[in-house]
Amino acid sequence: MTYETVEHARSTPDVDQPYAELGLKDDEYARIKDILGRRPTDTELAMYSVMWSEHCSYKSSKVHLRQFGDKAPDTDVLLVGIGENAGVVDVGHGLAVTFKVESHNHPSYVEPYQGAATGVGGIVRDILTMGARPIGVMDSLRFGAVDNPDTRRLVGGVVAGVGGYGNCLGLPNVGGEVGFDPTYNGNPLVNALCVGVMPVDRIQLARAEGAGNQVILLGAKTGRDGIGGVSVLASASFDDESPSKRPSVQVGDPFTEKILIECCLELFDRGLVTGIQDLGGAGLSCATTETASHGGSGMRVALDRVPLREPSMTPLEVITSESQERMLAIVQPADVAEVLSLCERWGVHATVIGDVVDDSDEGAGRLVVTWHGDVVVDVPPESLADDGPVYDRPLARPADQDALQQDAPDMLPRPASGEELRATLLQLVSSPNLCSRRWVTEQYDRYVLGGTVLAMPHDAGLLRLDDDSFRGIALALDGNGRYARLDPYAGAQLALAEAYRNVSMSGARPLAVTNCLNFGSPEDPSVMWQFAEATRGLADGCLELGVPVTGGNVSFYNQTGATAINPTPVVGVLGVIDDVRKRLPSGFAGDDDVILLLGASEPEFGGSEWAWVVHGHLGGWPPLVRLAAERALADLVQQGAAEGLLTSAHDVSDGGLGPALVEAALWRGVGARVVLDGDPFAGLFGESTARAVVTCTDASLDRLMTLAGDTGLPVTRLGRTGGDALVVDGLFTVGLADLGAAHEGGLPALFG
Repeated sequence: MTYETVEHARSTPDVDQPYAELGLKDDEYARIKDILGRRPTDTELAMYSVMWSEHCSYKSSKVHLRQFGDKAPDTDVLLVGIGENAGVVDVGHGLAVTFKVESHNHPSYVEPYQGAATGVGGIVRDILTMGARPIGVMDSLRFGAVDNPDTRRLVGGVVAGVGGYGNCLGLPNVGGEVGFDPTYNGNPLVNALCVGVMPVDRIQLARAEGAGNQVILLGAKTGRDGIGGVSVLASASFDDESPSKRPSVQVGDPFTEKILIECCLELFDRGLVTGIQDLGGAGLSCATTETASHGGSGMRVALDRVPLREPSMTPLEVITSESQERMLAIVQPADVAEVLSLCERWGVHATVIGDVVDDSDEGAGRLVVTWHGDVVVDVPPESLADDGPVYDRPLARPADQDALQQDAPDMLPRPASGEELRATLLQLVSSPNLCSRRWVTEQYDRYVLGGTVLAMPHDAGLLRLDDDSFRGIALALDGNGRYARLDPYAGAQLALAEAYRNVSMSGARPLAVTNCLNFGSPEDPSVMWQFAEATRGLADGCLELGVPVTGGNVSFYNQTGATAINPTPVVGVLGVIDDVRKRLPSGFAGDDDVILLLGASEPEFGGSEWAWVVHGHLGGWPPLVRLAAERALADLVQQGAAEGLLTSAHDVSDGGLGPALVEAALWRGVGARVVLDGDPFAGLFGESTARAVVTCTDASLDRLMTLAGDTGLPVTRLGRTGGDALVVDGLFTVGLADLGAAHEGGLPALFG
């Protein structure tokens, strides 16, 4: 027999089980036996191992993530918050939007194409389960040093995987970020975001309720791909010997997912499901236990009914497989025939594999799984889905933190002459983290579906929501691991501030936040200190900005051996704009506009691109967080856009004002002449926050200055647009052709 029954487990209490090899601690295994009143079967043990992993249980992060609820700002836009597959916000006009970002870091290191592709597929299904039609994706990617031997493999595979899956689904990729740093050697970050829209009354939840309701498995057949996949990969770190040891990565089929999406949307429109859950990490183990637990019900599942690609699979393999493109639907008995018929018409496999039970039924409050009539699982579902271990792990400020912060870049040699400043600007705009991302974004379809209004290289992606109005949403995804390494509390707030600012630059009003928190091992007290500080900073920042956290993801064990990545909180912000025709581009729109710098500038260089690119230096303090100024800046730009006063708006962030001016000029090939007051080096390359470069006509200038005065935001008149060069009066001139060659040539020279 290739499987173990509950009866056999009960009668053989002293059998040694490989719980440690599955990632369970001694006390966790003891707790499982206490919950069950016996030792687990091999199938049950596998289920607990994946459901109690960091990826599925959040056992090391829950105590800190509670702040997002405890400190949530008072808002009436949040319809569904933390705890479901994705958060949902009300965007008006009878529409709701759901969005979320999740990691697929470890699978993408093992197999870059499929790891990234299935990361996109998984986050799309999370959005689908809420009842929404997916309408766009974004991604935040980080790789090791560009001269690291493995970086080329990872960049090529991950970018192709993101583009291949998203393009085949017909979803526009409207933005994100790509970064390079030695800290990610051997541990890239692949964070994928999806956004969807639905009628406000069509929200679906992952709950199994109603005795006698049927449990239907939809989508692809189940195979061995992904067994011990993301749920195990995401709970272990890599070492030099690990490539040959790693479990298999899920394999994606975007065409199957496309018809699954359309099939599910029709099921929702017809009101044929009472609950639905996608099968991602931990597969059926997660989908069955979460829906049963959240619905307060029991569930019976006949596992041998699951359609298999490989008939020799054992029940352990079937219930932990992470095969992609699958959903679990809860359906009333009277609707089963219609559901099966609809699925057949769409060409989607649909199989009744079980039913829901309540307190009056035998087995109430239990998940009972059979295999050809034998009971192989009999567990309380909440013990796997919601009542797993919770750790308040030790925290310790890193031993080198004080020395790192004291090592400010103040004494580094700085360019002084006009020619030195010009050379520094060209060096920065051609560097891997600041050069054009066109080589990446041209592999993505940014305009499919016809709803894209803005996409890269603009500050935010902007999507029109429907054909009956001009209402739209804006999205931005940002993070900075160097800032967070210097000060994780401030670093998380700086990531939030940049995403918030980028959304505002489009003319949209920020509404809500999602996040993906990428850190090293939670068993390292210094990593947990970084995590606790970053989480606290993000919660405090969201409260001050008035934007609630709707959900997200924690990714631990991002390290190679004992070396952790820089703490990297990635923050996504969603905004709404009433009329997409009033959106603002990030580049200069035409000649002879007035160029203004909004916000205060200080000589802040800790963690800056200049210090890193020119000197390889990381130290000091990151830029000061100015959340009140961020709100004022956002309000001013939104008002300026709504009144038609602005012709463009571009945030000032990584690299400072100099790279921001270059990016704005290169968008349409419109040059500029500017004058800098004070220290030109600090003016060009300082990274003070809450700043933006905006343009307006002479006719709009007085009204704009009046609005700025009302906000108390400093305004500096820089110069005018026009010509075929960037001219910094009294210092240097650099032609747009030279700037374009430097800016556009970076990534193709490395990876093209």
